[in-house]
Amino acid sequence: MAATPAVRTLDQARATYTLHEYDPDDAAAAGSGGHGYGEVAVAALGADPAKVFKTLVTRVDGALTVAVVPVSGQLDLKALAAAAGGRKAAMADPADAERSSGYVRGGISPLGQRKALPTVVDQSALGFATVLVSAGRRGLQVELDPADLVRLTRARTAAITR
Repeated sequence: MAATPAVRTLDQARATYTLHEYDPDDAAAAGSGGHGYGEVAVAALGADPAKVFKTLVTRVDGALTVAVVPVSGQLDLKALAAAAGGRKAAMADPADAERSSGYVRGGISPLGQRKALPTVVDQSALGFATVLVSAGRRGLQVELDPADLVRLTRARTAAITR
């Protein structure tokens, strides 16, 4: 399995992590069709949706910003704007998200992005010993300590999920 930029970032930081691979097409065919990529990962891995986090690229006052929220919840754009020190937040155009991160939609990792962006991780992550996020491609999740996720993305934490 080829190392993604996210995995290389973890290796360079000597972080402890576990990779979880699954076939995203099999998972979608198994009944997760119509759901987002995070739900497909949860179904394929049999994981707790509160412990699996999705990476969303947004714009806060026009500036690209990353939000990392549990699959079990929805991003609260007003809370994200406040946490990022802005007034208004909206989802970024998918093409902008892919171009900025260097990853394809459904495989965007908060780690190892082409351009480091301001990042906000939902504070619920800190309640788990480990969380799962995309490892940089569809069908690959990385399980790591949420403190490492926050440290390696230089994120702030806040309640940004509703």
